[in-house]
Amino acid sequence: FADKKNLMGRFKNNKKGRVNVKPIAKNNQANVDHVTGDKIPKSFVFSRTKLPGSVKQLQMDLRKLMLPYTALSLKEKKRNTLRDFLNVSGPMGVTHFLMLKKTASALSLRVARTPQGPTLTFKIHQYSLASDIAQSQTRPRCPPDLFKNPPLIVLSGFGTQELHLKLATIMFQNIFPAIDINTVKLSTCQRLVLLNYNKDTKLIDFRHYSIRLQPVGVSRKLRNFVQTHKAPDLRNLQDVSDFITKAGYGSESEGDEEAATVTLSSDLGRVNKGSTKSAVKLQEIGPRMTMQLVRVEEGLCSGGIIFSEDGNVDGKNKQDGDEEDAASEEESEEGEEGSEEDMDEDAED
Repeated sequence: FADKKNLMGRFKNNKKGRVNVKPIAKNNQANVDHVTGDKIPKSFVFSRTKLPGSVKQLQMDLRKLMLPYTALSLKEKKRNTLRDFLNVSGPMGVTHFLMLKKTASALSLRVARTPQGPTLTFKIHQYSLASDIAQSQTRPRCPPDLFKNPPLIVLSGFGTQELHLKLATIMFQNIFPAIDINTVKLSTCQRLVLLNYNKDTKLIDFRHYSIRLQPVGVSRKLRNFVQTHKAPDLRNLQDVSDFITKAGYGSESEGDEEAATVTLSSDLGRVNKGSTKSAVKLQEIGPRMTMQLVRVEEGLCSGGIIFSEDGNVDGKNKQDGDEEDAASEEESEEGEEGSEEDMDEDAED
């Protein structure tokens, strides 16, 4: 997190040997958007079971996707319970949990609103890591400042009257900070998360893209020259004008005619100038997932089942032992001592 002092808590053991969280009493400006005035959503991405190597990397990819408002270096301990994460999330302003779980038969992702739910459970049918996406591309693109700002969120196909899809829409709309189109800076819009729902298959395609703008009608060679200020190789040219006009240099359109174009309201970098047209380019950076919403619970991994893919909506969720986590009084002192301190130390970044 950006401001550790505003988000961290001070811990001490009480007489019972448990750990209490004492937030530092300072201003809460780091938790509030200075433009919209809304609370900034923050997240924990973790697992409560041991993950195999590829799924562990998927977890790291999801943490990177949720930047900058997530704990990138969070290291959960085997003894940590769901109550431990809740105790730490309050002082740190964490609003959402993303929890991966791998069993012998399935891989699932739970997305929950803290502290009282609801919880949406998705079955992941297929996934590709960010490294897999990069290896499949001729020129992968991942500039160092790409994750300094949160991504935009685009939902497609969720416009139905079904309650569980409405809840999924609200959950995903609020998991990233809202933007004000009148004040947002174009330079901060560098990533996009797309979720496309297919009503026939009931599957959700999850994609993560980087956004870049290219001036229409300007070749790659000329753009690189303006951006990098490196002298081009002119040894095989008769005149400097050939650099722009000769075939193979100035003839690259890169599909500008087919790409979506926008007219910029202000300058963006050295190449994209205000009041000129630029083509919007999306390049996938991963991770990629195909998943299905299989359950919606009222509470945080507990409570009444609002929606279930198998049609059972009458009972309580009894899986994964989460009801034991919610009953903190039943936890042993060994499972609680120092657990929040461990998570807190690892969440500093």
